[in-house]
Amino acid sequence: MTGDQQDVFNRLKSALPPWFGDSSPFLDAVLQGLAWAGSFIYSLYAYAVLQTRILTATDGWLDVIAADFFGTNLLRKTNQSDASFRNQIVINIFRERATRNAIVKVLQDLTGRTPIIYEPLRARDTGGYGIACGYGVAGAYGSKVVGPFQAWVTAFRPLGTGIPYVNGYGNPAGGYGVPSRAVYASLNMVQGGVSDADIYAAIDGVKPVGTTIWARITG
Repeated sequence: MTGDQQDVFNRLKSALPPWFGDSSPFLDAVLQGLAWAGSFIYSLYAYAVLQTRILTATDGWLDVIAADFFGTNLLRKTNQSDASFRNQIVINIFRERATRNAIVKVLQDLTGRTPIIYEPLRARDTGGYGIACGYGVAGAYGSKVVGPFQAWVTAFRPLGTGIPYVNGYGNPAGGYGVPSRAVYASLNMVQGGVSDADIYAAIDGVKPVGTTIWARITG
């Protein structure tokens, strides 16, 4: 294989004058030592080449790339793999921004749920007299006063699966494969979740400049 110890050894030996012959144990031992060092240097070079492109970067270099593009707005989650984090970086680099659809898409990607967006000057949101409008049923109040450059977003937290092996309050402990631990649960027992701050930051990261987005988060 190119760059491995045997490859470097063969290259070194092929460059020697012919009078050394094909069989020289002592010379071969010296060349194998040099080949090992050369192979190690080549592996560092090959590793460095990978880190020059997002699609091939690995390890902490992906975190450096994310920091270059997004600062602290895009961090690797606990135990997140390189492949998953790389995909997240690429998606956010080419993400649609400054549109209504951008807000919908970023919240769908983040939470897996579609938000509700209301713009007071958008007829499709407010409805019209006798069209998609009914008190307490459909439509909303439109306004030319508060309408320009403002929107209201209702975002939804991701659907969770609870805390493993912890049963609900007042439920009896189960048997094999059934939650059986009786403990007081807290939010810090849930790892890798999407926080409310993440949702607010996602909206702020794609909203049009010069607009006001009023957001609320519900379960």
